[in-house]
Amino acid sequence: MGKKRKVIIITDGDNIAKQAVETAAAQIGGRCISQSAGNPTPLTSGEIIEMIKQAPKDPVVIMVDDRGKTGLGEGEAVIKKLSQTRDVEILGVVAVASNTQGVEGIKVDCSVDNELNIIRGPVDKLGNPSDGRVIYGDTLDILNKVRVPIVIGIGDPGKMDGRDDCFLGAPVLTKALGVILEKGHDIQ
Repeated sequence: MGKKRKVIIITDGDNIAKQAVETAAAQIGGRCISQSAGNPTPLTSGEIIEMIKQAPKDPVVIMVDDRGKTGLGEGEAVIKKLSQTRDVEILGVVAVASNTQGVEGIKVDCSVDNELNIIRGPVDKLGNPSDGRVIYGDTLDILNKVRVPIVIGIGDPGKMDGRDDCFLGAPVLTKALGVILEKGHDIQ
């Protein structure tokens, strides 16, 4: 068995998110698996794992999306499988806020708001700070059942009223990826 592949998961996969993830992954020197984008996730866990193994460099950034489905959707199934795969190391998850109803939500370690501040609590879909410690989204509840080192909350990638636009370099998402790479293990 070779070395573990280092993976960052983004819990959104629509077309605008895809462009933002591609932009942000390039900014951090990572490799985005663009084919993992889709709403919902179009590939099986096995297909995504094979693509991760074949990626030319780490970190490998993938997208997962449940398309608003409650319960274990396509994207959450991928997260579950990746967490059980020996030759993959999940560095962290960028948890994307959405307006999904009927979900548990998850506690974030921190969030990056739409002003590029690292904050202790969650954010909403627009990247504005919100109350409590829990972020809500359709592809997040599985994170209450699997172990990942760090969960960073953000608003809608590539959007947030233009503050995460790809033309700006997807700054909010890029910062969230940087937090995972540089200091994720230091956050208490």
